[in-house]
Amino acid sequence: MNPVIIHLGPFQVTWYGLLIVFGAVLAAWISTIEARRRGEDPEHVWNMLAWILIFGIIGARLYHVFSNPVGGLGWSYYREHPIEIINFWSGGFRGLGIFGALLGGLIAVILYCWRRHLSLVRWLDILTPGILLAQAIGRMGNRINQELYGPPTTLPWGFKINPNFPYQPPLTRPLDMSMEDYIAITRFHPTFYYEALWNLLGFALVMIFGRRWYKRLLDGDIFLFYLIWYPLGRFLVEMFRPDAWISGFGGLATAQVISLGLLVTAVVLLVVRHLRSRKSPSAAAESTADDANAALAVESHDVNDLSVEPSSEDSVQPKGEGE
Repeated sequence: MNPVIIHLGPFQVTWYGLLIVFGAVLAAWISTIEARRRGEDPEHVWNMLAWILIFGIIGARLYHVFSNPVGGLGWSYYREHPIEIINFWSGGFRGLGIFGALLGGLIAVILYCWRRHLSLVRWLDILTPGILLAQAIGRMGNRINQELYGPPTTLPWGFKINPNFPYQPPLTRPLDMSMEDYIAITRFHPTFYYEALWNLLGFALVMIFGRRWYKRLLDGDIFLFYLIWYPLGRFLVEMFRPDAWISGFGGLATAQVISLGLLVTAVVLLVVRHLRSRKSPSAAAESTADDANAALAVESHDVNDLSVEPSSEDSVQPKGEGE
């Protein structure tokens, strides 16, 4: 599949870029549903979307620029070709890093919530399901670009490279075989599918259990679950990435080190917050009361919309909910 949809003079519209924008808009729509369910103003989602996209893309780009992946572009290249850091006019950016995107997006949400005097942890919970969905969609861009796949495999769902379109060359091949012959007979682990499926499962879990167990959850728990779920999946998927940026910690990939740090931090915060809430029931009760009041406000608003004013001629009682 051609990764370029259309050429507009010196610019190109790519499937990768289109999928990122589509995923962001779909994530925002999911977040409006979550905001409305929690009694929050869904307009905040659309207002902060531009902030998140701008900060997220900057963070993702910087993570890639300062990385050092095996056989790929990284800081050793960009320090010699600095204009390539912002070279979006010749085929778009050549690399984005998800952890940089998450950090940039988090900074955007923090700034927006601070300016609007909103609860940060509550809004992080609202945005979390959409983030997982957007990440799953974004990984399909890697599939179209034929990049970030794993080592060779004989499994039937292995990924076949189409040499008719641009692709990331495998890092290794038999010395007595040409690259063309090698990719013609070889399948590779589709790590982009693995991560996408993991994120879709995480999306389903937070949508289902976030509703079923909302009385037991504190504000921020959904986001902390994300900081456990996604890093765990990323740690496992990174084992299949021969092009990974290797850190100086026991031969682990940098993404694995970051994942472990986020996972451990999130688990500790989750346990500590719930232990404190047990010792201080008023805090948990206050959070539950806030949810109940928000739901009551939304329900009251819906009932008022269904009400009918009595006419001057007849004494008509306002219609109740469900009529």
